Amino acid sequence: MKIKTKLNLGVGLLFLMIIILALVSAFYIFLIKGDTENILKANYNTLEYSRNMLTSLDEISGNEDKAIVFFKDNLDKQIINVTEAGEDKVTTNLQMSFNKLENNWEDQAVKSQIRQDIFAIMKLNMNAIKQKSDIAKQTAETANFSIAIVGTLCFLIAFNLLINLPNNIANPIKELTESIKQIANKNYSERVHFMNHNEFGDLAKSFNTMAEKLEEYHDSNLYKLSFEKKRLETLINNMHDPIIGLDNQGKVLFVNNEALKIIGMKSEEVIGELATTLALKNDLMKSLIINDLESTKAHPMKIFADGKESYFDKETVNITITPTGEDKTINIGDVIILRNITLFKELDFAKTNFIATVSHELKTPISSIKLSLQLLEKPNTGSINEEQKQLIDSIKDDSQRLLKITGELLDMAQLETGNIKLDIGQCSPYKIIDYALEAVKVQAEQKQIELIVESEPNLADIKADSEKTTWVMINFLTNAIRYSYEKSSITVKLKKEKNQIVFAVVDTGKGIDSHYKSKVFDKFFQIPGSHKSGTGLGLSISKEFIEAQNGTIGVESELGLGSSFWFKLLKA
Repeated sequence: MKIKTKLNLGVGLLFLMIIILALVSAFYIFLIKGDTENILKANYNTLEYSRNMLTSLDEISGNEDKAIVFFKDNLDKQIINVTEAGEDKVTTNLQMSFNKLENNWEDQAVKSQIRQDIFAIMKLNMNAIKQKSDIAKQTAETANFSIAIVGTLCFLIAFNLLINLPNNIANPIKELTESIKQIANKNYSERVHFMNHNEFGDLAKSFNTMAEKLEEYHDSNLYKLSFEKKRLETLINNMHDPIIGLDNQGKVLFVNNEALKIIGMKSEEVIGELATTLALKNDLMKSLIINDLESTKAHPMKIFADGKESYFDKETVNITITPTGEDKTINIGDVIILRNITLFKELDFAKTNFIATVSHELKTPISSIKLSLQLLEKPNTGSINEEQKQLIDSIKDDSQRLLKITGELLDMAQLETGNIKLDIGQCSPYKIIDYALEAVKVQAEQKQIELIVESEPNLADIKADSEKTTWVMINFLTNAIRYSYEKSSITVKLKKEKNQIVFAVVDTGKGIDSHYKSKVFDKFFQIPGSHKSGTGLGLSISKEFIEAQNGTIGVESELGLGSSFWFKLLKA
């Protein structure tokens, strides 16, 4: 006889009795639950509201007292929770008494009436609790008797099954249970060994097949993970850029060989350590994990590597994931990448040195040309006709233009190499404006342009390099004159803004297209269609001069409405 048939006969009857027991138990439990919930909802809550109202009534002393708010809150809850006969009338009286009390918070007679109403409500609910408790008690006794009868029948059937079912049913189940526990603990080599020609034999065969599959999958999965881990480590280690990986707690997860070289530490000293802890004993790690907030410009990091000073651009990549079944992304760490830009920096140095050398060498012959022109213009050198004079004037203008270009190139080369020196001191903003206006006075008169000054009185001195700041103002004014129409006007504004002094040059020229406003301070940039008489370095040099003095510089312009170039410097 199949085990299934035996179990169907015995367990079927037991199952039926258990269902009956469960239904009887559930029925009486539902009844008892309803009685107790009725007591809790209908009566216990009312007693709690009443107690709270009595407590707050003794504390009421004024219109804005917190006790009034607390009393009202509990009174509102009681009005909603009226459940017993006569309770609604008493609650209404309580509400009317409290309304009277609002006219005179010190009326003791009204307070006494309120207490009587509250006690009446409490008495009604306490009597109701007693009655409902008796009902619940009677229901519980009936339930005990019914469940006891059904339970006894279930016990007799179960005892009969326990005695009569052969041991060959219990033992395989026990062995199978132990094997399942082993599998749950990831011991996938576990097997069951009973192979009877019945359902348990089939179960054992299926179980062993499942265990073999799990063991195979587990082993192959670990192998794949290990293989992929090794491949990623090899890939990261063979990259020429230093790379450091951190988790979301700032702990170092991985670091490649290039990074270990430049920080001068071993892998076992870094992996698993907090970056903040490493920063205490390694200056490079300190500079890598601390953001440089003192400057808005990103400067390359200079690190001694490969036996020489090398330059690196730092890039921090934030790693986020979206967990399965969730919409919100979470941060799991950061990867710090240092890109080696030494070669580009060396090329840039070579370019800068070349420009500086050529510019410096050009200044001497250009100065000689200017001197020769001055000698030609003297009467004792000899007389010249009108055509020769025009040629001399043309050569003079070109030589002056070349001298200006070489000067700008030299200034830019000095800025890029860091050789330029600033003489920061206390200087008057009015003197800077006056000197700059005097320098461009002739250019403005040639185009009949009116120079207007709008300055606030009694402005404080600024903390700046007077010469460099004046150079910037002259550059602003020169550009404004160049791009302004004849017989127009240029306004120079000087005003205070918080702890800064603002210098501005406003022209009425054709303005700058919005596409080019972000590029006007770039090196060698010239607006398409403009007079290309310069190098495109003036505004770039101006930006470097101002930012080197911890100032800010910018432009506001609309096409056809002119431009306003400005810079701000701190007060002394």
